[in-house]
Amino acid sequence: MGPLSYYQLYELNHAAMSPMRAAADMFGLLLKNPLNPMSQTPLGRNWQAGLELFERTTRRYAKPSFDLPTTLVGGMRVPVTEHVVWHKPFCDLIHFERQLERPRRDPKLLIVAPMSGHYATLLRGTVEAMMPRHDVYITDWIDARMVPLADGSFDLDDYIDYLVEMLHFLGDDVHVVAVCQPAVPVLAAVALMEAAGDRFAPRSMTLMGGPIDTRINPTAVNEMAQGKSLDWFAENVVMKVPFPHAGCMRDVYPGFLQLSGFMSMNLDRHVTAHQDLFKHLVAGDGDSATKHRDFYDEYLAVMDLTAEFYLQTVETVFITHALPKGTMTHRGVPVDLTAVRNVALLTVEGENDDISGVGQTEAAQHLCVNIPDDMRAHYMQPKVGHYGVFNGSRFRAEIAPRISDFVLTHDRDRAANGASAKAPAAKAPAAKAPAAKAEPEAKPAVTPAARKSDAAKPAAARPAKAKPAAPVKPTAAKPAEPADDLKRIAGIGPKLEASLNAAGFTRFAQIARLTVKQQTALDARLGLRGRVAREKWIEQAKALVQEATAQASPTPEPAPASAD
Repeated sequence: MGPLSYYQLYELNHAAMSPMRAAADMFGLLLKNPLNPMSQTPLGRNWQAGLELFERTTRRYAKPSFDLPTTLVGGMRVPVTEHVVWHKPFCDLIHFERQLERPRRDPKLLIVAPMSGHYATLLRGTVEAMMPRHDVYITDWIDARMVPLADGSFDLDDYIDYLVEMLHFLGDDVHVVAVCQPAVPVLAAVALMEAAGDRFAPRSMTLMGGPIDTRINPTAVNEMAQGKSLDWFAENVVMKVPFPHAGCMRDVYPGFLQLSGFMSMNLDRHVTAHQDLFKHLVAGDGDSATKHRDFYDEYLAVMDLTAEFYLQTVETVFITHALPKGTMTHRGVPVDLTAVRNVALLTVEGENDDISGVGQTEAAQHLCVNIPDDMRAHYMQPKVGHYGVFNGSRFRAEIAPRISDFVLTHDRDRAANGASAKAPAAKAPAAKAPAAKAEPEAKPAVTPAARKSDAAKPAAARPAKAKPAAPVKPTAAKPAEPADDLKRIAGIGPKLEASLNAAGFTRFAQIARLTVKQQTALDARLGLRGRVAREKWIEQAKALVQEATAQASPTPEPAPASAD
């Protein structure tokens, strides 16, 4: 690429066009002014249309807003407020909080947006359709060119760690919807959590148009990725972020390259759409022009991906097919899809999907063999392409209701199973109470015939009359030992201690007894990234156990003087 990369040339071109864009804006506003006699003439409208088209085809599109101020809940229009409730350098978790007069126990729904070039706002229609019946959260991935190098790297393993941490943050009773690219990391995260016995594993997961197995009905995108080596991608599409962006010198896969690829797949359609925009502007068809602007404001807004995430995803998903082959690992831990047993699975595909071919998402149904039949479903939507799977009229009318019903069904089923499992334990104290008070019902029933029989027996043979027994004190359960202060282990702070306690680790001895397999599982479960071994938690825990044992041992008293 010579002394300048394509990214630098792209930035220079954008900067060079800035004065012309400003001039186009200025003359466009002048021509639109109602006081200008040329504003309503055919020549004036042609100039206006041409200037707007020039400005739109040369600008850099900023990240759009979700712009979802209200939703309809139970027939009532209620306001919605966006809150960032969880933050990491490469992702924010946004909560769409409905301002309800009466609280509703709607299921929590985590929508995992694709990190594949477009912003999470591409799923605005998905969020809007799910808000009436669900408490919605969405992953808002951050443009890599805006993340300083000091914030570290981000790869597919980090992506999975982020998902696990979000599920831990949201707590119990969460349902996950993965749209396109995140279908693979979401499925991997659920499998790792199930294998580790993580109680924060979601109740259900919905995978929509995702590349679970790209060997099935490969599309042009799949064939292109399969036909190149990983080195080819590293040499040709990975570039450094130029100055003056905050992520200057970070290796990325630029968003404009991905957008070029998408545009080239249907170039004639995009050219025709812009020709139609020109005609609509000249004719004064404001509604059609607004629809074009809304679509392309979203479609042309793109973000950069970190090189390590992009390359690892290309290799894992498109070149080696690691997940369907059973060879995928996360930080050295195998991703075993047969471990998924308790999470319901819904897969959704579009009949005309040219990004993820028909059958690629359904492959998850055949890989997760231990999910019961009554906890799985597959649906293929006729006459929709890739974007129609999660947006548009058919999505709102036919796909969204199915997802919502699936979530609500398995939310109720699991809640009912949990309640029935807890019922005996809840009634146990009441069953023991009569025995403790020696009430008459504790005696066996005695019939009149039995009384006569007892009277005929000698006194010695007759059962002794039960005397009122002293109240029997129930055997007190052995008090649980107080939790150790895990913060005494260097590297564990208050938040990490809380996470360890939630995972069942409250004592130094538990950490001291960790095997290599358990250590790896804990590492994956809490997203520790090797801290257990790196910070020598096990060695520290053993030393603290020995210290506690030494303090607990009684000190021998000196022998009495008379013993000499």
